[in-house]
Amino acid sequence: MCEELYSRRDWLWTFTKVKGIEPTNNAAERALRPAVIYRKLSFGTQSASGSRFIERILTVAETCRMQKRSPFEYLVAAMESHYANEPAPSLLPQKEAKSTKKAA
Repeated sequence: MCEELYSRRDWLWTFTKVKGIEPTNNAAERALRPAVIYRKLSFGTQSASGSRFIERILTVAETCRMQKRSPFEYLVAAMESHYANEPAPSLLPQKEAKSTKKAA
């Protein structure tokens, strides 16, 4: 075990060298909690395709929540894009438009 940890020492200590990197995975654990609760309360899914659907919907919901976006609006836009044979909208963070107007 010590050799394994030693071989990964550069990755394990990244948070000491890079500003903004958290030393724990608490944020990831908290993000997974709703999915774990859903799985427990719903008794899981009955098929692999059902599991993929739930994974994707929960990913959309959590990603939108983190970006303060509406999951419903995203899903509506995704369905509209699908039926219009257009690419799905991006789940990547939206860059805020910088104002080019100068204050008077």
